[in-house]
Order: sequence, then structure tokens, then C-alpha cells
Amino acid sequence: MGEVVATIKLMPESPEVDLEKVKEDIIKSIPEGAEFHKIEEEPIAFGLVALKVMVVVGDSEGGTEKVEENLSKVENVSSVEVEDVRRLM
Repeated sequence: MGEVVATIKLMPESPEVDLEKVKEDIIKSIPEGAEFHKIEEEPIAFGLVALKVMVVVGDSEGGTEKVEENLSKVENVSSVEVEDVRRLM
């Protein structure tokens, strides 16, 4: 079984959300079987900043589902969307 790197975009509930706290909660919520790689910030508009979380998971069917489920439970996150999945060589 190979591995893929998934980029998952998280939108905070508002521009006032403490992004550093959200980042800490994201790292803690990565499930067993997935490996945290990094978080990037993407300015959206009017002070709102999205977080792009990159994780390495197995390429089996439903590989990102558990990660998405855990990330959607992070406090002050309004939406979770897989943006990109690429196979690691």
C-alpha cells in the first residue's frame, strides 16, 4: 500500500478566531495512521484566514475520512474540505 499527501482546507468561524489555538487543536486531532506534515495560512477576505493542513495517509479507499471527521470536530472550525490528494513517490 502506498501513501498520499492530502491538503485539507479549514475555514474558521470568524476572523476573530485565535488561529494559533486552532492550529494546536488541529495537530492534536490528527488520528493514528495519519501523519501531520504542515499547516499554511491562506488569506481569504476581510481578515478571514483559511488554514491548509497537509497530512500523509494511506492510499486505501476512504484514506482521508477519519482525518476529515476529526478536523470537523475542532472548535471554531466552520468547514473542512479536501482540496488536493497526491501520491507520494
